Amino acid sequence: MTLTRLAASLAASLTVVGFGLAGVTAWKLAARDAQALAAHPPTGQFVVVAGQRIHLQVAGQGPDLVLIHGASGNLREFTFSLMGQLSSRYRVIAVDRPGLGHSDPMPDGDPSLTGQAQVLRAAVAQVGVTAPIVLGQSYGGAVALEWALQAAPKALVLISAPSLPWPGELDIWYRTTSSPLGRATLVPLASAFVPESYVRNAIQRVFAPQEPPAGYAEHLGIDLTLRRGAMAANVRQVNSLRDEVSRMEADYPTLTMPIELVHGTADTVVPLHIHAQPFAERMPNAALTVLEGVGHMPHHTHPEAVIAAIDRAATRAGLR
Repeated sequence: MTLTRLAASLAASLTVVGFGLAGVTAWKLAARDAQALAAHPPTGQFVVVAGQRIHLQVAGQGPDLVLIHGASGNLREFTFSLMGQLSSRYRVIAVDRPGLGHSDPMPDGDPSLTGQAQVLRAAVAQVGVTAPIVLGQSYGGAVALEWALQAAPKALVLISAPSLPWPGELDIWYRTTSSPLGRATLVPLASAFVPESYVRNAIQRVFAPQEPPAGYAEHLGIDLTLRRGAMAANVRQVNSLRDEVSRMEADYPTLTMPIELVHGTADTVVPLHIHAQPFAERMPNAALTVLEGVGHMPHHTHPEAVIAAIDRAATRAGLR
């Protein structure tokens, strides 16, 4: 066989393999989406903001308390246990952030905190929320800070939240998906083929040094996390986060509402000394609760500290 014929044969074989992989990937993506929707259907209600559906869940009576989840999550983060512990004294509104859970993505995939906060404010307004306490966990804390800069809530509660620019780089997954090409190639492959065991191990790392509570991963819905649309929205949001908090930082002195922060000393995802500690030192209206030896998920591992911070925020705001 001549080199020309060999090259043509190899090219044809690679084309066949490529089409085969694309077909298998498409089938796996469709199957994962269907599995996610069947196993973890919407548990709340939908409201529409400028044609965009936002999924939220409401429970309880009392002062309004909006809960905003972190990266790769959904409102089931709070319905696992925290929402039930709060609904006897607050009207709790948990939201799926745009592009995650069952909420539609932002138009043109906009990852900005500005757009997310605007949409969520408009969404909860449709269920009668006007001046709530806003709680954000992890990435959701940055959304809560942007919400507060746009329209001051009664109080702000930040749990393990990024608030200031950090040194260094994000991990390799976010670096390789920071470009349109990386997202177009890697996100579908990861969504189709990453096993649930990988996500379970990631959950263990996020909770460390504590353990996730029994049944947490099943309740949260690993399949929801692995959906292609959710993964695509998440990588764009996380990759833009440092620039977003850098933009917000100069305006933090305008935040005059009561602010409560809860942060663990063993949090390696959002380190205390980079975020909550310096933020609290520069904000006279901020009170920081430091949890020794606690990781990134105190709302699950130490809920009493988080609930106490919420109650203090409500008291300081004149709501209790």
